[in-house]
Parts: sequence; structure tokens; C-alpha cells
Amino acid sequence: MATHVHLRHDTAVDHVTAHGVEAVGKACRERGLPFTAPRRSVLEILWNEGHPIGAYDVIRKMQQRAGRRIAPTTVYRALDFLVAQGFISKIESKNLFVPCAHPDHPHICIFLICENCGGSTEIENPQLEKLFARDAASLGFRIKKRIVELQGLCAKCAAASRAV
Repeated sequence: MATHVHLRHDTAVDHVTAHGVEAVGKACRERGLPFTAPRRSVLEILWNEGHPIGAYDVIRKMQQRAGRRIAPTTVYRALDFLVAQGFISKIESKNLFVPCAHPDHPHICIFLICENCGGSTEIENPQLEKLFARDAASLGFRIKKRIVELQGLCAKCAAASRAV
């Protein structure tokens, strides 16, 4: 059975953002890692956005928040840290970043990406993870990065296209 997390939030964004940022802060404390202000800011921006965004958008939003210029390297370092720790994912096909729905444990990120509205849903499916691990092991392949991207239409966009 897959678990689903929609990144286009229909609930109060502030609550979802606070919960996601709090989970990452807790994971950093447990791992003995610093959760610096730039890392927190990048994560808050990604959660508040509600859909995948690029690094340049993150830089622009951080500058708007701070009211001053932010060095791109500051943002890229924060993004690299957050990706390396599994707190955010990079949607490789689009070069976009999105907060991880399950930052407390490693798992395969499976994204359903809407080609129309750009929304994404992350699902976690332990059965698929076991299949990937089994098949990789049978080939002697060592998996290092686990991201699967499926593109199509979300339910809302599919319904809208049928109505036209």
C-alpha cells in the first residue's frame, strides 16, 4: 500500500510548513547536524510554495524575505545539504526542488508530476522499493540515488481536459 503526500496543499499552508520544518529540525538534532538559518529558510520557501521550484526562484524568494542580496552559493549549499540528508528531493527531469514528505527515514521518492499544472505528489511504496532492491541486487547493482518520476495529468487537470 502506498502512502501519498500532495505538495499542492489544500489545507493551511502555514501548518503544513511548520510541521515539515519541525520534522527536519528534529531529524537534524537527532543526527547531530546544524539546521542553519539559510537551510531553514530554503526549506520554508519550498514548503510554502506548494509545488516544485528551481534554485533561482529560491534565491529570489530568499532575497525578498531578507530584503537584501543573498549569495547564490548560500542557497546552493543549503539545497545540497537538504538533498544529501533526504529532507528535499530534486526532480531531475525538471531541475526543480521539492520538500520530502517523509524526511525521517530513507525511501525511494516516487513522484507523480502533472504536466499541465506542475503540481506533484510524492508516494512511498515499500513493495516497489523491495522490487527495485531485489532487481538491482540480482544484477550486482548498488543503488545510490532513488528517485522515480512519472509524468501525466493530475485528477483535477484530467477532469478539466475531459470537460472541454
